[in-house]
Amino acid sequence: MYHSDERSKKSVKGTRLRTHLVDLYRARVAANPDVHDADADDATLPGKLDLVEVPRIQLIVEREADQPESRRVLFDGSLCRLGSHPSNEVVINDRHVSRFHCSLRLERGAWRLSDSGSLNGTYLNGIRFRDADLPLEPCQLRIGDSQLTVRALEPVTRERVPVRTSLGQLAGGSLVMRQMYSLIERVASTDSTVVIQGESGTGKELIACELVSRSKRAQGPFVVVDCGAIAPELIESELFGHVRGAFTGAERDRVGAFESADGGTVFLDEIGELPVTLQPKLLRVLESRQVRRLGEGRPRKIDVRVIAATNRILEREVNRGAFREDLFFRLAVVTIHVPPLRDRLDDIPQLIDAMLGNMNAAHQRSAFGDEALATIATYDWPGNVRELRNWVERSLVLDHVEPAPVSKCRDAAPTATIATPFKVAKEQLIADFEQRYLTELMRWSGGKVGVAAQKAGIDRMYIYRLIQRHGLKRDGSFDD
Repeated sequence: MYHSDERSKKSVKGTRLRTHLVDLYRARVAANPDVHDADADDATLPGKLDLVEVPRIQLIVEREADQPESRRVLFDGSLCRLGSHPSNEVVINDRHVSRFHCSLRLERGAWRLSDSGSLNGTYLNGIRFRDADLPLEPCQLRIGDSQLTVRALEPVTRERVPVRTSLGQLAGGSLVMRQMYSLIERVASTDSTVVIQGESGTGKELIACELVSRSKRAQGPFVVVDCGAIAPELIESELFGHVRGAFTGAERDRVGAFESADGGTVFLDEIGELPVTLQPKLLRVLESRQVRRLGEGRPRKIDVRVIAATNRILEREVNRGAFREDLFFRLAVVTIHVPPLRDRLDDIPQLIDAMLGNMNAAHQRSAFGDEALATIATYDWPGNVRELRNWVERSLVLDHVEPAPVSKCRDAAPTATIATPFKVAKEQLIADFEQRYLTELMRWSGGKVGVAAQKAGIDRMYIYRLIQRHGLKRDGSFDD
């Protein structure tokens, strides 16, 4: 029987999330029953298209393991993955290169190089790193036993992007959002499996609702499963159902999420939290389109579309063995990358307008004028749109627009003064970094030290020592 109080809370949290998303989806479909055929509800300027330059980067593979011949690769796009697996945009035939070794992504006009949890590390100009911005001049990249020269080039091609400021419940007219809108509309009309990747608070759930409401399955069932809020021993029953007597406490037959979604869509939120032991069973269901309840011998045919979301980088999870490679490729037929709010700060006024409208407080828009917006112009919003919404709601409740916290933007450099001895200044700088990093980390993890340690890549006991050293609480707030 299932008695754990903490796990019961997880199930309640999952139920609340499912109820919220399903209600949101039903309201969306009720308001626009034919939304997949017409977009009259979206703020699109008829016939207006922007010609947008497609970024280009050049990679010269000077040494590829023991192969002496060099080769040049030109890549057009904003995301280029490097690794030994054939699905990468640049494939490196080197046994010391991980399947998904690293990636190059265009962020805020600059190329950012990120290691994907590779086994042997990534070196930029001889220095090992996890994340780094590429310099303007050509640089040397070493992965495994291979050497590459990387250089950003002037774009040579353009793509047409519609001029619009929203898509359903999604708000923002920045280029990165308009490109995402176009992808959502193209994918929505298909039955392809979709993975939505993005940081916590970016609105992955809203994107799932938009995909479903614009699909041919809009009138079918929409079932939400939060894989991170259900106890591991209950997830299999939640997904596939069970028959009476299948396990202790199974007093009656239960229909699982996949059966409930027959003819519609199942949304697997936080798919990166799915236990490894259950992943082969999910893969089998996706491959065969049949589900077998726990304790039952015969399979049942199902007709469902699967949409998954995660705040984890699944390629990194594959590298470290926490996510099956075959399941990853079965799910990621199409991947939608949701930009963090710090990459689209220009959208904040439109987001505030949308939030005030949802709160029936549009008449209070004047409180968020230029002066108020200036206080948040340089803040990087680690909690993304969810944090912005909390800020707006708090300002309304308190009848006072609060200034945003001190910026943590990676572009902001700390000031230094020679009035302080070097050793003291260095210790102060490190202590300040540890405190800010740990505060954000613990808020992100919800006070879960194990989750925070995994995210930061450090030992959990070290996190306990840092919490004690800086007088923090588990939720990231300060002790009195």
